[in-house]
Amino acid sequence: MKTKVPLRLIFLLIIFQLAVIKSFSQTPAGPYNENQDARADLRKAVDLAGKENKHVLVQFGGNWCPWCLRFHKVATGAKAVDSLLRADYIYLLVNVPQDKKKRDYRLFRGYNYPNRFGYPVFVVLSGDGTLLHIQDSGLLEHCQVKGYDTTKVVSFLGMWNSKALDPATYQK
Repeated sequence: MKTKVPLRLIFLLIIFQLAVIKSFSQTPAGPYNENQDARADLRKAVDLAGKENKHVLVQFGGNWCPWCLRFHKVATGAKAVDSLLRADYIYLLVNVPQDKKKRDYRLFRGYNYPNRFGYPVFVVLSGDGTLLHIQDSGLLEHCQVKGYDTTKVVSFLGMWNSKALDPATYQK
């Protein structure tokens, strides 16, 4: 004799299984180090950039910020962008906590408050730590697709590398 299992019970069992699976799955770690010492990492990046005759590209943002994650994906996944970053910059992600009470506003003050543009925001530093440029990431977005325009990003990186700011580049 066959017994019919009510459809409602099957549905509840499926929901229960999905809840159990979700509770045991881990959220993948994001690219931002939420426990970093940002000031120490900035000093190391500037020191390395000075030794390698590069600039530092600081990306302020966080794992909580979808646009920050989108840019990081372009920076590491788009060959044209990735190769420029590797050749001309020390690329540093600086974590900004989602909780505004936990943010280091003194750090922002030292870079002329780049956070005024929202996140992510990019700060270009010379190899001696001089602030060269603050870039609003919104200007690098694609106008028709939700993401970044690699042509705009490549242009931005090309305009602020050490070669572009070297007077010898423009002398005969």
